[in-house]
Amino acid sequence: MRCRIQREKTRDRPAPADPRAVSGFGIADPGRTGETLELYTGNANRELAENIGNYLGIRLGRCEVFEFANENIFVKILDNVREKDVFLIQPTCSPVQKSIMELLIMIDAFKRASAGRITAVVPYYAYGRSDKKDQPRVPITARLIADMISVAGADRLLTMDLHQGQIQGFFNIPVDELTAVHLLSEHFIRKEIEQPVVVTDLGFAKRARTFAELLNAPLAIIEKRREANDDRAEVLNVIGEVRGKRAIIVDDEIDTAGTLTEITRALEREGVSEMFACATHGVLSDPATDRIRNANLTEVVITDTIPLPAAKHLPNIKVVPVAPLIGEAISRIHNGQSVGALFSSEIQLVQEMIQWGENDRTKNALDGDSLRTRSGSGESATAAALAG
Repeated sequence: MRCRIQREKTRDRPAPADPRAVSGFGIADPGRTGETLELYTGNANRELAENIGNYLGIRLGRCEVFEFANENIFVKILDNVREKDVFLIQPTCSPVQKSIMELLIMIDAFKRASAGRITAVVPYYAYGRSDKKDQPRVPITARLIADMISVAGADRLLTMDLHQGQIQGFFNIPVDELTAVHLLSEHFIRKEIEQPVVVTDLGFAKRARTFAELLNAPLAIIEKRREANDDRAEVLNVIGEVRGKRAIIVDDEIDTAGTLTEITRALEREGVSEMFACATHGVLSDPATDRIRNANLTEVVITDTIPLPAAKHLPNIKVVPVAPLIGEAISRIHNGQSVGALFSSEIQLVQEMIQWGENDRTKNALDGDSLRTRSGSGESATAAALAG
């Protein structure tokens, strides 16, 4: 009931005078979130959750989520969440099984703590490839995960760039699927690449067409075949004119980079002059980084829906933050506003999101330098005291 009252009050709020109200993005209005909004996270991607909290201007809720010696997961919510609008941020990334169990157990804990509404924010949805019965006697695991999230007690799902859009239909609860296509395309628009061509496979063709339209570039399709249950696909044909152009390979995720490597080889044979790659989800399972390092790729752009370990950072890997996109979606869902603008290519909105991410990274870097300076000063003072 309190959530409903908060949303009604927000609708009656007068329009802010800030000129950014044209898009409604990034306006420092305390009424955007309200007192009933609570953010929580498991252990899958705490940095992303903190960045979303920074955008919304609220701290993450307190909870204990850890694993016993027998590998059983324990969850305890340390705050009162009765009748609160809870958003639980937990991508189901590596370790996948642990991340899924943490998500389910936390949802159950919030339900038993009488949360008013529970929204599972799953930026990366694992098992998305298992979305159909394409072989005898195989499961549809994407549907199973959907059922488990619903049965655990989630009232809503917020996710990003599912492997196939049909996965939305596996849920009997509302699903909001965001896309990083506009953020990724804006990155390449800023680079002002000459003679670009967008390259993708049939599975991502619809979103890639939007990507190509934003860049005002032609679209080429990769025809591939996957015969075994592994991560490598055989590229059969490149459909479209790519010779002499700069190719931007677009997909929803990069896992072991086996398919990406095969595509780069096929494009080299077709005579492209330069190659870039981008994907929403940088899974980067071994040996992905080795393959990317050895591939003829100028740049690989991913988002931070999945944390990128320091060992997998490469000079040509660029990470685009999605915290402002997810944070804005959370704010609009909580306040009962339309999320539709976040699916558009409205230029001001996209540019403000990218600018927020750049400012946030700069602030974090400055904070880190300041912390190192203070630590260094402390060590020097300690050493001087000991020497004295």
